[in-house]
Amino acid sequence: MPIPLIIGGLAAAAGILGVKKAYDAHETNKCAESINNRAESDINEAKRDVERKRSDCQKSLERLGTAKLNVLNQGILPFVRAFSKIKNIELRDSAGLDELAKFNMTKEELADMQKMGSLAESMVNGSAGGVAAGALAAIGAYGAATTFGVVAGTGTAIGTLSGVAATNATLAFLGGGSLAAGGFGMAGGMAVLGGLVAGPALAVMGFVMSSKAEENLEKARANRAEAEKIVEQCKTVCSTCLCIKMRCDTISGILNRLNSRLATAVYTIEGFIVRHDDGTGSADYRTFSADEKKKLAAAGALAKSIKSILDTPVLTEDGKLTTKSEIIAETDYDDDMD
Repeated sequence: MPIPLIIGGLAAAAGILGVKKAYDAHETNKCAESINNRAESDINEAKRDVERKRSDCQKSLERLGTAKLNVLNQGILPFVRAFSKIKNIELRDSAGLDELAKFNMTKEELADMQKMGSLAESMVNGSAGGVAAGALAAIGAYGAATTFGVVAGTGTAIGTLSGVAATNATLAFLGGGSLAAGGFGMAGGMAVLGGLVAGPALAVMGFVMSSKAEENLEKARANRAEAEKIVEQCKTVCSTCLCIKMRCDTISGILNRLNSRLATAVYTIEGFIVRHDDGTGSADYRTFSADEKKKLAAAGALAKSIKSILDTPVLTEDGKLTTKSEIIAETDYDDDMD
């Protein structure tokens, strides 16, 4: 066979092989690009879902904060003011009146209610714009005793914070505590209230096509594996947000119902005070009928139950839903108050 033909045949074969390799590389790169695009799409969808759940969670925390302020301002404070107008209350000599025998309102408890109610009143009426959303979320997450007290590490009552300061305090709380305590701090809380930080997720997708198709495919598969981890983390955040939202909504509903009942009870007590007015705007408990004493005790028991709910935080210091708030959410207060 002439040498030119042999060389021509080898060149043709090499050309076909080159085309085949180029085609394979092209297909491999297409596969890598497809895997990478799918991974990025999954992350973006997971982040959108987190943002929706986060927004719903924050709104529920704010609603619970609003419910707490309302019950303190519209229920607890009027009760304390009315109860304080009744002189010579003595419950130990209440034989035959089970409601009175079980009810015991100490001066300390009454003073505590007065203090929290007054602070709630000043917060609600203190500014034309109302209470900042960040503060409402904090009030919703914390128990009233903590909210209106001094928060460890800040030296400031969360209830008096506003805007970014209150939001930051709540974020650290929802993040599972401070970093020093082994929690995620504000960064962790940001996943719940502030949205998932885009940087780390997008960095995973920093994919640049190189001339080596197999290397591209390896990188794409690594991105896909990392994306699956991020999606699972997002699902965990969404689940956390949903649980917090459901707990907050349940307790908000309970507080709103009990607040309505307390308002009715306070109206009744004020009627007793008018009926037994001694000329000073006050009334002597000893002049009350047995039925009036029972209704006064029932109102006091209701106020104490409400305060107990207000004092119970929804979340623990490590960012988990509290057992006590679960008990509250599962209690039938309509039966308990009958």
